[in-house]
Amino acid sequence: MRRFNVDGSMNGEHVVKACTTAFPALSKADLYKALKHKDIRVDGKRISSDIKVTGGQEIQVWLPDELFEKELQSRPVENAFSIVAQTDGMLIVNKRQGLAVHSGKTTEDNLIDIVRKQTGNNKAELVHRIDMNTGGVLMIAKDKDYLEDAVKLFKGDLVTKRYRCLVVGRIPKDLGTPVVCSDEALMCEVSAYLEKTRSGEVYIHDVKQEGDLPITTRYRVLGYHEGFSEIECELVTGRTHQIRAQFAHLGYPILGDGNYGRNQVNLNFLSKDGGRIRHQQLWSTTLMFGKIPVENKHHELSGRRFSIEPRYEVEL
Repeated sequence: MRRFNVDGSMNGEHVVKACTTAFPALSKADLYKALKHKDIRVDGKRISSDIKVTGGQEIQVWLPDELFEKELQSRPVENAFSIVAQTDGMLIVNKRQGLAVHSGKTTEDNLIDIVRKQTGNNKAELVHRIDMNTGGVLMIAKDKDYLEDAVKLFKGDLVTKRYRCLVVGRIPKDLGTPVVCSDEALMCEVSAYLEKTRSGEVYIHDVKQEGDLPITTRYRVLGYHEGFSEIECELVTGRTHQIRAQFAHLGYPILGDGNYGRNQVNLNFLSKDGGRIRHQQLWSTTLMFGKIPVENKHHELSGRRFSIEPRYEVEL
């Protein structure tokens, strides 16, 4: 699902045209189908016809993320990933943005199928996932036995995942509690509660409500720039869209995120080539491994750290 607010230039337009203006990758056919199924909402109300909209109204388009990035599906699969590190049982790869990690109803190319094809290993399995529009490092086990031991690393809190991202605004360095991380990095820890509805929508609450799950994220400011900040985040819990939703709730949405942020704000920033920003500026940049028991098949990763540089679309 993506949302946007109707600005003055869209005032009086029909909702389908407004949606294609906000999301150029969407086709009219997809939007008319969404209307038929009442998957478009205007100010929270489901609509079934191509009505006119007025300035200030909020439009929600309940379509899969993949449809908002259709034009990216034709990118060559050989650019889908690069290998950061490899052991007998594990691949650590750097996935490009705009590529789903597994197959879905609206995706043809996906990371795991491409990895299997290019490595000739049909037994390869995803160990964990990142969003389609998030780029960066993730782990792929070479078969199910190696997958089983890789899962044990997460259950034993032996894997630390860090992200780097750009957030809109000048985020303070001290929104939460200062903590010293496992590598002695000083970060600020922020906690809240996450609600995920049956339809998949995510909300963040400061006070726990029935069914909420606790979330905790650590962050530190890496630099301030004109209109945005670069931060590094460490996931303590790993919930759906945790970083995106939590920092938007704090008032600092991820630059380029049209779901938890505002497209009108994102349009104020240009990419390096002078065009619009195509993706959320969020990258999985670091995997750190703790002290892995010798009986675990991935013992050789014990104490190791793997990092990549984010490929932001804007100049820093």
